[in-house]
Amino acid sequence: MTTEVRVGGVGMTPFESDSGRSLTDLAATAAERALDDAAVDLNDVDALHFGNALAEALDESAGLANALAAALGLDGASADRIENTSATGASAFHRGVDRIERGEADAALVVGAEKMSAGDTRSVTEAISRLVHRREYAQGITLPSFGGLAAGAYLDRHDAPREALAAVAAKNHANAVDNPVAQFRKSIDVEDALDSPVVAAPLRLYDCCPMSDGAAAVVLTRAGDADADAATADTGHPPAPRVAGVASATGTHAVAERPDPLSIDSVRTAGERVFDRAGIRPDDVDVACIHDAFTVLELIELEELGFYDAGTAWEATLDGDTALDGDLPVNPGGGLKARGHPLGATGLSQIVELVWQLRGDLPAGRRVDGAETAFAINVAGFGNNSVCTVLRA
Repeated sequence: MTTEVRVGGVGMTPFESDSGRSLTDLAATAAERALDDAAVDLNDVDALHFGNALAEALDESAGLANALAAALGLDGASADRIENTSATGASAFHRGVDRIERGEADAALVVGAEKMSAGDTRSVTEAISRLVHRREYAQGITLPSFGGLAAGAYLDRHDAPREALAAVAAKNHANAVDNPVAQFRKSIDVEDALDSPVVAAPLRLYDCCPMSDGAAAVVLTRAGDADADAATADTGHPPAPRVAGVASATGTHAVAERPDPLSIDSVRTAGERVFDRAGIRPDDVDVACIHDAFTVLELIELEELGFYDAGTAWEATLDGDTALDGDLPVNPGGGLKARGHPLGATGLSQIVELVWQLRGDLPAGRRVDGAETAFAINVAGFGNNSVCTVLRA
């Protein structure tokens, strides 16, 4: 029988363009907040998993898990660093869940952090561009250019208006306005998005996520552990959400080799696996965090995952189905687009948001009332690797 894993506590820092803080300080702050939220003593942590994607490239840092353990005063626990480009946070989460399910740990502290302000715009763009296939990188292809090509193909194939992409941006900005940890707490409308500068046609500035500093953390515990259960009772929260399933999958690395530019195998396969493991269908999901590095990806991923038929997510978005009060609220915290995208922290920030939603911690206007089943997808590169998670209240 598989051990049941629960998310005992969560914490994160605000996501900012420049935090003015070190990477280790950001990570330690998020970790301490998660430990406090879980009412778990640091001495009870068996495993530390630290997700970071760009430290070597931006400020020549290494030994990150060891530095974080020292900053926290954590002795005796196992510790490692996880890297999976922009899916680093979810991969670290997957690692922590696996350790507990295998009986190798009773309590795992999983932290993701990135300090993208450590580099200038040129160096960060260069580092992120290296996430693509070497051949495509050598040809000057960047992630925004992939996004622009996919957006053009999506609009053309499905006869969708440019306003459909702008509506994704406007929705996610609206969701971030009342989120105190979001990078952009600014409301925009469809016209603002349509009038913003072109980045990679047809994508404009408001179609693209920002560069961010920030950290997020979770404490994972084994259900049935007396100490962990007592700690949960001490928090005053409802029972800690359980991890109903985590699954990952790779896909074609070179985007040019994909037979269909709008088909992302890793997204579809990871989604099928996690729904199977959780014993649910897409229709059972009450709230979702989708990896919207570019607005078109929110639409493509929703379709690849089975939430909508191919070519219909744009209509659902324009109809308000994915709004906070819609049939399937998507990115209630603002998504990568407005909450921010510090690569190593993003996947864990999705988990933090969904735990808040499932516990009902959030005020009206930020809360999806009655949510019991939550879904997240964190994507590496341009669909080269995807990690999906299902949480249940």
